[in-house]
Amino acid sequence: MRPGNTVFSGLGTTIFSTMSAMAMEHGAINLGQGFPDDEGPAELRERAAQAIMTGPNQYPPSLGMPELRKAVADHDRRFYGLNVDWQSETLVTSGATEALADCFLALLNAGDEAILIEPFYDSYLSMVEATGARAVTVGLDAPYWDLDLEVLAAAFSDKTKLIVVNTPMNPTGKVFTKAELQGIADLAQKHDAYVILDEVYEHLVYSGAAHETMMALPGMRDRCVRIASAGKTFSLTGWKIGYVTAAPDLLTLVNKAHQFVTFTTPPAFQLAVAWGLGQGGAYFQNLATDLEQKRDLLSKGLAAVGFDVVRSDGTYFVTTDIAGLGYNGTDLDFCKEITANAGVSAIPVSPFYKPRDGGIGIPRNMVRFCFSKQPEVLEESVFRLKRYFG
Repeated sequence: MRPGNTVFSGLGTTIFSTMSAMAMEHGAINLGQGFPDDEGPAELRERAAQAIMTGPNQYPPSLGMPELRKAVADHDRRFYGLNVDWQSETLVTSGATEALADCFLALLNAGDEAILIEPFYDSYLSMVEATGARAVTVGLDAPYWDLDLEVLAAAFSDKTKLIVVNTPMNPTGKVFTKAELQGIADLAQKHDAYVILDEVYEHLVYSGAAHETMMALPGMRDRCVRIASAGKTFSLTGWKIGYVTAAPDLLTLVNKAHQFVTFTTPPAFQLAVAWGLGQGGAYFQNLATDLEQKRDLLSKGLAAVGFDVVRSDGTYFVTTDIAGLGYNGTDLDFCKEITANAGVSAIPVSPFYKPRDGGIGIPRNMVRFCFSKQPEVLEESVFRLKRYFG
């Protein structure tokens, strides 16, 4: 048989699938994969069910249902002061990951370079490389995930086509400051690069931090593609509803890829999400407050076990330095050990880095836990870890 695509044929099973399967095998609590353990807001689910019964159930417009596109434009105005034309500057996709794929396919050519900030969401690398472009990585400084703008500046070249900025950031829980975003924006303008803004956790930001979108900074409106997700905003990860905001010419390019990837997205879910985005600020604040309490519960519990816990300002995740436990193995070995023996599963951070010879620059002492679970699940997880580590 002739070989398949050189990028995808060389990939193994994702770390999420590996650890989730191991958690099931050992009956462990799964704090690895990032999804809530409830079913999301009842009213949104009821509206989706009603829309399925009343229709439409045939292909909706490729760009998305007008109701949702209008809601996205209004949302961006309410929260970020962006004046968005829903007809020419919004697009609905089958999840944010599809939106990312659309962006890479639309903007990258063989020989281009795309800058990825490590540790990064694992799909970035394979999708960039599948276009024939080269991924240039810049690592945040572990364990506190600081960005060195001088190091980032050195990564730009005349081949840089785009940079991906994920804030709030998976897996670190980092929320980039306005000063950091301005520094990145200055570099993007200097090198005439696009910026892909992965902002799916935009409403999952906690006390002491504030989410800013680079699209609102001077000079950035026409070179940014902003991606958000109903899955994270409404705790409905299985619905796979993403949405994109970009200037007309840029959105047209992204949509050209979208029309040959999924073409369209289930209309009933779109209509329910449109209603959800129109809710008052109390919904979004209550979501963040609930998750912040869960973050605090798990973070305090892990610290009591002996983990060095890094403050999480956003997302579903908290990272920990296992060196505080006196563990001398790798992060992957540690996660396998606690899954099999302590009954709690987590995710090693090292797979969120681009592989390189000798693993230079890849930390092997950082582990990610997900706190978007019920309090009793988090308490039981801490209990099991305390029992195991004594």
